[in-house]
Amino acid sequence: MRAGMSYFHETIWKGVPKFLRRVDTALKNIGINERVPYNAPLIQFSSWMGGDRDGNPRVTPEVTRDVCLLARMMAANLYCSQIEDLMFELSMWRCSDELRIRADELHRSTKKDAKHYIEFWKKVPPNEPYRVILSDVRDKLYNTRERSRELLSSGHSDVPEEATLTSVEQLLEPLELCYRSLCACGDRVIADGSLLDFLRQVSTFGLSLVRLDIRQESDRHTDVLDAITTYLGIGSYREWPEERRQEWLLSELNGKRPLFGPDLPKTEEVSDVLDTFHVIAELPADNFGAYIISMATAPSDVLAVELLQRECYVKTPLRVVPLFEKLADLEAAPAALARLFSIDWYRQRINGKQEVMIGYSDSGKDAGRLSAAWQLYKAQEELIKVAKDFGVKLTMFHGRGGTVGRGGGPTHLAILSQPPDTIHGSLRVTVQGEVIEQSFGEEHLCFRTLQRFTAATLEHGMHPPNAPKPEWRALLDEMAVVATEEYRSIVFKEPRFVEYFRLATPETEYGRMNIGSRTSKRKPSGIESLRAIPWIFAWTQTRFHLPVWLGFGAAFKHVLQKDIRNLHMLQEMYNEWPFFRVTIDLVEMVFAKGNPGIAALYDKLLVSEDLQPLGEKLRTNYEETEKLLLQVAGHRDLLEGDPYLKQRLRLRDAYITTLNVCQAYTLKRIRDPDYHVAHPTCPRRSWTRTSRQQSS
Repeated sequence: MRAGMSYFHETIWKGVPKFLRRVDTALKNIGINERVPYNAPLIQFSSWMGGDRDGNPRVTPEVTRDVCLLARMMAANLYCSQIEDLMFELSMWRCSDELRIRADELHRSTKKDAKHYIEFWKKVPPNEPYRVILSDVRDKLYNTRERSRELLSSGHSDVPEEATLTSVEQLLEPLELCYRSLCACGDRVIADGSLLDFLRQVSTFGLSLVRLDIRQESDRHTDVLDAITTYLGIGSYREWPEERRQEWLLSELNGKRPLFGPDLPKTEEVSDVLDTFHVIAELPADNFGAYIISMATAPSDVLAVELLQRECYVKTPLRVVPLFEKLADLEAAPAALARLFSIDWYRQRINGKQEVMIGYSDSGKDAGRLSAAWQLYKAQEELIKVAKDFGVKLTMFHGRGGTVGRGGGPTHLAILSQPPDTIHGSLRVTVQGEVIEQSFGEEHLCFRTLQRFTAATLEHGMHPPNAPKPEWRALLDEMAVVATEEYRSIVFKEPRFVEYFRLATPETEYGRMNIGSRTSKRKPSGIESLRAIPWIFAWTQTRFHLPVWLGFGAAFKHVLQKDIRNLHMLQEMYNEWPFFRVTIDLVEMVFAKGNPGIAALYDKLLVSEDLQPLGEKLRTNYEETEKLLLQVAGHRDLLEGDPYLKQRLRLRDAYITTLNVCQAYTLKRIRDPDYHVAHPTCPRRSWTRTSRQQSS
């Protein structure tokens, strides 16, 4: 957590005001003399560190509470430093009557208060009104920091809550007063300096530095409600059909009676879920962002969280965001959303705004990259249409991973390839831990990342991409069916594929390593329960990248054998449709990084002889897919259209190949049953004696 928060502390904190100043300059250059309002931040941040408990037993309610307190403490510490800088700067005595009256009141009321600072700050002269105002803010920030620190260390604090800042408005109000006063007194240049930057930082980061999203699997909420209905003697919630679940949830949401008391029998898993809601209720609302339901499948998943928030006395309920991940769930998502919007209670609850998250990782693992990408595209179109029909503003939350197999790729191209009319000036995206360093590791990288997101979002709105032609849709629908069939026939239906996968890749070994924040599997089982990150990572290690390309070759071959004229249509799609072009270009890049020869070495050293034909079959498929992909793109060589990237990959190939060979032989050694057997001690002592005898 501390390592993750360092990006906010070190780079994002400084990068945001610099970026917004660059936006101000850009607006001025096109004739708009208004600045970006400080209270309408272009970019906001949330975090899953300490909130993502989906399959992670280490993220407990206590961890969530500690993370929130730590973030609040870090934010107050940053603000204290910034306030002291402003106190040095704003030493002038001339001010507005409004500020003068407030300063006089504060000076009288705080005359006898003890301060906690070095001698210089113990007394602020009353003829320096800005410093009087800011010193009061500093005192409250100090108390906020110390209260969070004490609660974090001991669970108790002697600092009363009323002596702290409990809402961001309490921090913004005196700063806005100073800003208005400076502008009114002819000091606009000073107001638009570090004070404006600080106002923008406060509006962006709030009192918690970054809002914490809570993520939990839908099945865990079902467990809680099943325990409740069983205890009440009205049946098993888990066994109820969807209609019965919705009916009961809505009747409870429309009622006012408590659903359960402290005597509810609870398993450890049920207690964990309920205690998480109690932590949300206990802490200030501005600590939290969204409540994300992973593996969401139906409207009842959303209503269940709404009911649990009410039953656990969450005063300001978190917005509930369903995460649709698997292919079937993406197909059913528009109908689920339409059902939710048709419920009067729910429409009043969301107040015309809804957020939906779509998962790129698990959808790709479920059906392959081609089918997943196309279904994600269609799901967005249909979800936006449903929202428009009900007059709801829908924000799409793109759960992209860092690699192509998990939906990753260049940010700018990814945004521009989204369906027309699906962004509307706002979107959410994930920046995964494995790539956060290259996006926010340094101040200039932070600036460039924010610039790319903003520019691409604006460009998508002002110059929407071409909508696909009906014949393109029909062809891609047909290709997606074929691609899914081939992908699943190998990954899920090939009897010995799991055995081959675990032998041919380091999946078993890194599952025992202390890397990553979660276990590699949700439950002990096959590929279905394996998380998307280890699934992709395993194939990346062997340079085979199977989850990315598997299915493309069969789809291309099917439509070309059906009608050779489809090649012209595919090339037309590549040249005129941004979504299709980006999809093909990313797979082409993966082929440029891949090396079937290296994968063959892993097979030779690690895979049993009876399974090696499966590897040979897959490598033949790899080579056929690569040729067909180049044919569709109209390229003779891989990355023909990106010589810069091609050269970069060529330069590093020798180093990576060496590492691959070392890894393959190392895996062979550690899998040898005799490798861990204690060997006789080397006769080092006799060797030393001989050496001495020779030297004498």
